[in-house]
Amino acid sequence: MSAAASTPGSGRPLIGISMGDPLGIGPEVIVKALADPELRGRARYVIFGLHDVLEMASDASEVNAFWWREPYERGIRVGSGVLVADFDELLPIRTNSHRGPDSLAGHASFRFVEEGARHLGQGAIDALVTGPICKQSWRLANHRFRGHTDFLARRFEARRVNMLFVAGSLRVALASDHVPLFELRNQFTIGLVHQPIDLLDHALREWFGVPHPHIGVLGLNPHAGEEGLLGDEERRIVEPALALARNAGIRVSGPLPPDTAFVPEVARRFDGLVAMYHDQGLIPIKMQAFDRSAQMTLGLEGVRTSPDHGTAFDIAGKNRANPGSMRAAIELAIDLAAARRAQGASTLSAH
Repeated sequence: MSAAASTPGSGRPLIGISMGDPLGIGPEVIVKALADPELRGRARYVIFGLHDVLEMASDASEVNAFWWREPYERGIRVGSGVLVADFDELLPIRTNSHRGPDSLAGHASFRFVEEGARHLGQGAIDALVTGPICKQSWRLANHRFRGHTDFLARRFEARRVNMLFVAGSLRVALASDHVPLFELRNQFTIGLVHQPIDLLDHALREWFGVPHPHIGVLGLNPHAGEEGLLGDEERRIVEPALALARNAGIRVSGPLPPDTAFVPEVARRFDGLVAMYHDQGLIPIKMQAFDRSAQMTLGLEGVRTSPDHGTAFDIAGKNRANPGSMRAAIELAIDLAAARRAQGASTLSAH
């Protein structure tokens, strides 16, 4: 079923793309992003998905099909171009009426990322780009994961993972992700804050080519607690986490007042920022680069990226989705795959 991905220094990388929820905008943004021949020329691609759904997205977008199809069970050998590995054994999904949480669509989207992750783990693809899924649909299909990050962490037996959002030179890691705010107080520990600092420092050095990164860490409370007047979590938790990072040789500053950390004059002082919770980091990055940002998972052995938006059921099937974030995710996957291959080549030459 698998084919060996590119060895260091040979050919273009093989990028896997899981189509995401068939009822969402994933098929549309994938078709629109890869319609650009320049982007297609940078890599080889295999889309884990449904050929008929991609065809409908292509027709609605007035994009000529640029791929060829093979049933998924025949394997994913790609010399050049774009292969659609078609999961035609799945039960048909009605895309012309209902657009919302659906068990069949949830199972399909899970199968796409499950097989994409398997090939990534085997080294059959150089990177995996995941299209948006609906967590409710996964639950309806009895796939009990909180989302991609949770599934991939378990699949790769990664004890430490964090979400990193990338928009050009702006890189924002999250200490906590899909945690309700009222529950965060029960999970907010020194380790929770230290982990993304450590993983981000490693990623900046090894993946982004920053030899001596400088990381800024946001506070939890307004004005970073204002010396304890607005909360003591900065003193009890954030500052000890910073001390641990400094003792490990990481260049880190903080706690930064969250309301000014993303001001361009402040943000450009750092190679990356660590936000304490989901909206603290995601609101500013989406305000600045909604159609140009992408996500990657820190802590995995392989490269996984994704667009920074969801299924957008309300506009799905209407040819209204902007493919910018999907394109950014694909470009980031290509860049990271190249960095990983270069790192592997340098390791081999050293031996």
